[in-house]
Amino acid sequence: MNKTAALKFPHLATSSKKKALKRITLNLTLDEAQNLEKYCEQTGKPAIDVIRELIKALP
Repeated sequence: MNKTAALKFPHLATSSKKKALKRITLNLTLDEAQNLEKYCEQTGKPAIDVIRELIKALP
C-alpha cells in the first residue's frame, strides 16, 4: 500500500487490527435446534448473535 492510501485510509494500513476468525460447525439435536430457533424468533436475534453472547458470558 502506498503512503497516500495509508494516509487516507489508516485502518487499511495495517492488518494487525484485523480480528482472526475461526469457523466451527455445531451439531445440534432436533430439540436443541428447535429451542434455538424458538428463542431467536422470540428475541428477534439471529442465532449467531445468541451463540456469541452465550460464549462471551462464559467464565
